[in-house]
Amino acid sequence: MRTLSYILLFVGVGVTVASAFAALWLRGVFARLHFLSPTTSIAAPLIGISLAIENGWGLTTVLILVTVFLLAFSGPVVEAATARVMAQREAITAEESPE
Repeated sequence: MRTLSYILLFVGVGVTVASAFAALWLRGVFARLHFLSPTTSIAAPLIGISLAIENGWGLTTVLILVTVFLLAFSGPVVEAATARVMAQREAITAEESPE
């Protein structure tokens, strides 16, 4: 079980590092949001499951799994809301700027 835990942890950390480098490399809010969504929807559950396996069953494991569940479902919602606000802000800025 320890090997499975380490594999999940390394894959989750790898996804996080790759997403962070991609977000730093790209320009623009929308492209960065696109590359940060794997962190909340893929990496966090992998790391959380890895911690739960390593920790064993108990109250701490339940708290880890609840946190991972909330992050996995609220992360994409927050990212979509951020994209919508940025699109509205760009539309307002485009209307105010003289052509």
